[in-house]
Amino acid sequence: MKYRFILPFFLLALILGCHSPEGETTKTDQGAEGMGQPEKPEYTLVIHGGAGYAQPDWLGEEGIKEYKKALSDALDLGENILKEGGSSMDAVETVIAFLEDVPLFNAGKGAVFTNGGKNELDASFMDGETMNAGAVGGVTTVKNPIKAARAVMEKSKHVMLTGKGAETFAEEQGLDLVENKYFFTQDNYNRLQEILKREKQGSLQLDRDFPDRKHGTVGCVALDKKGNLAAGTSTGGMTNKKYGRIGDSPIIGAGTYADNNTCAVSCTGHGEFFIRYAVAHDLSARMKFGKISLEKAADEIINK
Repeated sequence: MKYRFILPFFLLALILGCHSPEGETTKTDQGAEGMGQPEKPEYTLVIHGGAGYAQPDWLGEEGIKEYKKALSDALDLGENILKEGGSSMDAVETVIAFLEDVPLFNAGKGAVFTNGGKNELDASFMDGETMNAGAVGGVTTVKNPIKAARAVMEKSKHVMLTGKGAETFAEEQGLDLVENKYFFTQDNYNRLQEILKREKQGSLQLDRDFPDRKHGTVGCVALDKKGNLAAGTSTGGMTNKKYGRIGDSPIIGAGTYADNNTCAVSCTGHGEFFIRYAVAHDLSARMKFGKISLEKAADEIINK
């Protein structure tokens, strides 16, 4: 049995339960109510393409098709790894690295622009078996930040590296480096110019002037055949972000979390809120200490 999901536009974008409290079930392993213990999935893969809504009048009909195809292709890559007995960590890294190379998403090649007209990237990675984690923030020359995040986890004594230090580390690990102009996309640059113009005029209202026009952070969680969870998230942050701003995506416990005993989480949305409420860890903690299902924990966090 296998499960695979695309969840492109939710705020708390993806959550995957591995174990449930006694007497409760989770959405990803749930059978019919009252039908006894559900069959445990052989493996599971869940991805998201970020908060926001990819509207046809923005991306166009062909753009929407490309967007959906990219998500489907990413799922295929991850599923091929899992069904052959590969690790959840390899699946997560492969899926996110693929999406980082697709300019339709706000990660890697499609990253949005800062107030200063640059692309600054964040990513994080977590292993649910060992609880080890790695992250990079504010990198400008690392082609695939998710690979750097995993390298920090596996090949350093640290959890997070930022800026030039993270880039130096990535180079030492033999990861691909590029000039910052590699991340340039015309649509994102034009959007920054529109926002800067409105900001200068003192008339900027993002919700009114740019409704739903969001490229999305990307994320992936996976359960492999050995029962191990992994989670990863990658983003370019917010258009027009200032002063070295870093959001929730590279912060373990805010935007990313994985624990074999509870769940794996990758978030997307307004990062400041996820940081303040430690959303990813809170979900796991509610399951662990409150003895409630993943669905109930998510409902409490998002809706209550």
